[in-house]
Amino acid sequence: MTTHAIEPDYLPTLPAKTDYGIGIIGCGGIVNYGHLIAYRNHNLNVVACYDANPDAARKTAAAHHIPTVHTSLEALLADPAVQIVDIAVQPQHQRGIAEQAFAAGKHVLCQKPLADTFANANAIVQAAERAGLKAAVNQQMRWSAGIAAARDLINKGVIGQPTDAQIQIAANSDWSLWPWLMVSPRLEIAFHSIHYLDTLRALFGNPAWVTSRHSKYPGQAEAAETKTITVLDYATGLQALVAVNHADKSPDHYATFRFLGTVGIIKGTIGLMYNYPNGRPDTFEVHLHSEPAEQWHTFDLKGVWIPDAFIGPMASLMDAIQNDGEPDTSVADNLNTIRVVEAAYVSAAENRSVRLEEIS
Repeated sequence: MTTHAIEPDYLPTLPAKTDYGIGIIGCGGIVNYGHLIAYRNHNLNVVACYDANPDAARKTAAAHHIPTVHTSLEALLADPAVQIVDIAVQPQHQRGIAEQAFAAGKHVLCQKPLADTFANANAIVQAAERAGLKAAVNQQMRWSAGIAAARDLINKGVIGQPTDAQIQIAANSDWSLWPWLMVSPRLEIAFHSIHYLDTLRALFGNPAWVTSRHSKYPGQAEAAETKTITVLDYATGLQALVAVNHADKSPDHYATFRFLGTVGIIKGTIGLMYNYPNGRPDTFEVHLHSEPAEQWHTFDLKGVWIPDAFIGPMASLMDAIQNDGEPDTSVADNLNTIRVVEAAYVSAAENRSVRLEEIS
């Protein structure tokens, strides 16, 4: 297989129509340095915003040239210029807002996690289906450069049958950037490793078993877990490991992915996690077992997870609207990501492995 044959196709593509009116609900940090930067870079049409804090909405509108600032949720949902609602709120508030948006005839992009409970996540799925509207979840890591490149090559069979997958992170994360997370009863799995668990589902499908262990750093201020190890076991024999430590006080930080198959291997780094939130480009290498041990195919990838990957979920949603398809991260698909998250918490609480179908 030549280098040309394993060239990854990873850059996000936009559908034919991209001028849908987007209304933003929630004007916090991630909207300002993630969503709106990506949308501006791809000339999307953000027409309005709203936040429970009017000052936050006004500042966001001024910074990103959004023409209309609504003073109520109801006003934004009644705005005929808004066709897609981009929700970026805490998960316990998402179900109510999404249901109101569907009732107003709007397509919806939800923030992750989809909801605070499996029942509320399922309710969002059912509400979208009843309304006949498209709804997706902002699990944008699927479109980060390294993961998108790996997904392309795995789907093409470049590494053969996957046998082992690992995502390992060691960082010193400042959770005080989000004060509400400091007191949350759930932290690392629900708000960070959910990205990696969704990514593994995108690459390899749903696992049969979930085993997870959670811990805290001595004396940490956060109320919930900041160190986790989760293993996904697949019916094929594939095992996937996610090991994350957000309290690594050493200078030896790393953020790596490694996907091994029967005929090749993909490995790389998750650049964002080396200097969050500024980050650096991902690295990406491929080796085929049939080639000399020292021969690796190295590719320079463009883009950083935040903000560049944020175009992916919105572009996929727009494509689903105009072609009557399903977004790649549809709320129905994401229900299985929520199942994996819930299974991880059950596993940690009960000290056992959990079958995915137990979560219903």
